[in-house]
Amino acid sequence: MVNAVYYLACDLGTEIVRVVLGTLSKGQLTLREIHSFPTRTQLVKGQLCWDLVSLEKELFAGIEKAALLDVPIASLSADSWGIDYILLDEANRPLQSPVCSGAKRTDESVARLLKKMPLSAIYAETGVSLQPLHTLFQMETEYLADPTLFQRAERFLPVADYFNTRFSGMAVCEQSLASTTQLYNPQSHAWSPKLVAALELPGSILPRLVPSGTVFGPVAPELRRHPSFFDTRAIATCSLDTAAAIAAVPARPEQRWAYLHSDIRSQFGVEIHTPNMSSHAREAGFTNEAGLDGSIHFLKNCAGLGLLWECRRVWAATGQTYSDEDLSRMAIQNGPAQAHLAPEDPRFRDSANLPGEIIAYCRETGQPQPKNPGEIVRIVLESLALACAETLRQLEALTGHELEVLHVVGRGSNNDLLNHLIADATGLPVIAGPADAAAIGNILIQALALWHIKSPDHLRSIVSSSFPTRILKPGVGFEQDVRDKFQALSERLSVLGSAR
Repeated sequence: MVNAVYYLACDLGTEIVRVVLGTLSKGQLTLREIHSFPTRTQLVKGQLCWDLVSLEKELFAGIEKAALLDVPIASLSADSWGIDYILLDEANRPLQSPVCSGAKRTDESVARLLKKMPLSAIYAETGVSLQPLHTLFQMETEYLADPTLFQRAERFLPVADYFNTRFSGMAVCEQSLASTTQLYNPQSHAWSPKLVAALELPGSILPRLVPSGTVFGPVAPELRRHPSFFDTRAIATCSLDTAAAIAAVPARPEQRWAYLHSDIRSQFGVEIHTPNMSSHAREAGFTNEAGLDGSIHFLKNCAGLGLLWECRRVWAATGQTYSDEDLSRMAIQNGPAQAHLAPEDPRFRDSANLPGEIIAYCRETGQPQPKNPGEIVRIVLESLALACAETLRQLEALTGHELEVLHVVGRGSNNDLLNHLIADATGLPVIAGPADAAAIGNILIQALALWHIKSPDHLRSIVSSSFPTRILKPGVGFEQDVRDKFQALSERLSVLGSAR
């Protein structure tokens, strides 16, 4: 290997976007953040949309900054959140601003689909747990509202694939992002004609699919005018940020390991070789997403630290400003929680006053009401940990394997209190880090695609040797009566969900 190779990752998150330079030298990877900016939204015809103009302007500003470093950039790739999409004309120009998946507009679309296909058939086709925010339902809703928009559209692309198109001129969709749409069949590795037909969507707008690690060729001419980008290749890594992060889990191949991508929302799962599309997996709410080298990320999308961060936002609005360290310290000082909650309850996602909602929930479920922020934080973190333990048991039952270790990556890997509680709840050692897993995965998949590293296992060994991790061993754990009470809360939520 040459002394140093440079790669550029555009890591798009729903809160912040970062342009990150990765330097691979003598088997070690280092990162340097070149540019970052908040992900902005705007109202367009009454719909909350991502500000695509701002995203594009700032991303290219970050690329310009990278060019000024005067180092040869070997390759460039974008990753982003899933589900949201952009419609393009024949010249690959956007026809609309991408609507935020959090916008409440798709419930009727779900009802329409279920009249045409039963839930079991949808899962057998996609292996994806049905969620109203998926691309399929967003697209069907938008199509009914404005069919002429789709008549003018040449194709749709998820967010990261749109930017990879801007970098390369190749308008294609990488499989990890495709697998979040509820339009993709993980067995055939192709779009699902059954679902497209069921909702009468124009199939002509579905782009060509490519596997993770596809090298497109030289970057677009507007980038090659910079000497740093003269020989740069555009690459589709794992365009889904979660898939890129899982590729960067510093796991040892001889261990049976699970991962928790811990962020606003979290993904808890395992890597498998073939999708698990059984009725048991469907009933338990598991999803099959495409990953690096043909792997399947068999996972459950779970509530995450967004619950804690939303409480912090509400407190800050009233003049109570806390850092993550403050919140953890207060939660430790308050000792074990006297109440718990079901983190997936929709009332917590939609509340404008989450601390007040948690207090009301405890009162309604006959539990002691928290009296201060530290008690609320402890309730949230213990509940997230107990939910992880429940998901772990489901994973082991569905895969038939007892797991040995849990890797926590993403921003939540920095929350030692939560990770200690997860170790206690699951009984597994937790290996925390790296927090920057999505950018790391993006960069090292570029290196793999260019044959600068040998294999996915080699990729993970580079992560392990380049970035520190912390091992948190399980302690005393939770009493059985606490687990039983949490289980009862989860079952109560299931009953309420059925009633709805």
